[in-house]
Amino acid sequence: MLVNTIGGLLILEAVFMVIPLVTALIYEEKDWEAFAFTAAFTALSGILMRRIPVRSNRMGKREGFILTASVWIFFSLFGMIPFIISNTPVSISSAFFEAMSGFTTTGATSVTIPITELSHGIIIWQALMQWLGGMGIIIFTLAVVPALNNSGGMLMFNAEATGVIHDKIRPRISQTAMTLWGMYLMLTIILILLLWIGPMDLFDSICHAFGTISTGGYSSKAQSVAEFGSTYVLIVICIFMFLSGINFALLYKTIFLQNWQRFRNDDVIKAYIGIIVVFSILFAVGQLIRTGYTSFTDIAFYSVFQVVSTLTSTGYLAPGFFMWEPFILALVFVMMFCGGCAGSTSGGAKIDRVIYLKRFIDNELHHCIHPNSVLSVRYNGKIVSQDIVRKTIAFLCIFMILVVSGGIALSFLGLPPVDSFFSSLSCLCNTGFGASITGYGDDFATMPDLAKWIMSFLMLIGRLEIYTVLLLFTPSFWK
Repeated sequence: MLVNTIGGLLILEAVFMVIPLVTALIYEEKDWEAFAFTAAFTALSGILMRRIPVRSNRMGKREGFILTASVWIFFSLFGMIPFIISNTPVSISSAFFEAMSGFTTTGATSVTIPITELSHGIIIWQALMQWLGGMGIIIFTLAVVPALNNSGGMLMFNAEATGVIHDKIRPRISQTAMTLWGMYLMLTIILILLLWIGPMDLFDSICHAFGTISTGGYSSKAQSVAEFGSTYVLIVICIFMFLSGINFALLYKTIFLQNWQRFRNDDVIKAYIGIIVVFSILFAVGQLIRTGYTSFTDIAFYSVFQVVSTLTSTGYLAPGFFMWEPFILALVFVMMFCGGCAGSTSGGAKIDRVIYLKRFIDNELHHCIHPNSVLSVRYNGKIVSQDIVRKTIAFLCIFMILVVSGGIALSFLGLPPVDSFFSSLSCLCNTGFGASITGYGDDFATMPDLAKWIMSFLMLIGRLEIYTVLLLFTPSFWK
């Protein structure tokens, strides 16, 4: 049943490969052959997998977790083929890293070839992978294949969606998935039009819209969004990065159900905005002291842009932020860890969990003075169950263990310590900042092949929020 289902999803991936194929044909590039072969091979593989007879369509928890993790790996394995057989080929390790980075919306790149030498087909495929992975491959499938609604749909939705608590904004999970993807598509189209009005052409508008809404941060330019030299572009992208860092279910209720009071009173939204304000001030002060900017307006605006980009794990770099001072770097570590809101396309541990942890710590400190008091963690005025609090604390502990483990593994391969731990956190949080901005190391492209596989694994774990992947490595899962 799992192989049969994955086959159907591979056919879906082959359909999306038609977009870079057509793009390469429009720009008269030979890479259309690479996408034509990959699309045909992916579709044929999917058809053969679909022909496997299925005796039962019942999907339990184990099947749901296996399917969710497997789909992302299969999509990356087939998605990396164009990078290997294109006119600007890369190694298998770099190709898989590139594909996994795209689908997990990490936005890191290990390609040494300048982006100006890449074909339009490859560039749009990199952007499209991020866009597909932003809202989620499984969630997209639940939206277009409602039949899965009766076959473990909720299990797969919970395994892929970010956050601790997942809201069903419609009665059926397939309707919820369709609504979320509808919001996602609507924001993407609006952003494409807004960027197209500005200095970007249609191709660049599509690439940057895909990279912004998915918070993947992919750019079709070597200097990212700074290359356009347009304040208008930075303002528009900053606004949509901010929106993409918010829970999409909450956005739907606010925009379409006119529930503005819920939005204003939401604890996570208050914390989200508060973090942006505080860290923007710290960024601006740090830049003024360290670099001596002459224009306070520029540094204030660029600081806000960079804070939103980092907090939402988008990873775009504002002008003047291509090399960071130690104080700025320390702030970046904190923001990458926090991430955006649960239910958004951003990475990191999520602000919701940080709030739960803070309130749990407050209660424990209170117990030190008043040991007989009974206190509960509250969120939006409601009591959060002990199971959720316990799961949140375990998640954050495992999260930090993985950052440290990844950093140690990369250090073992010869990378500088700061480079190793920064890259580990960046990949696990799906932010994609290269170690070159720390001033200590080089970009991902110069790292050993084994390091690229380790970081690809961290990206997958971070995107599927740890439990979905790590469960597969526990003996009890297979008993």
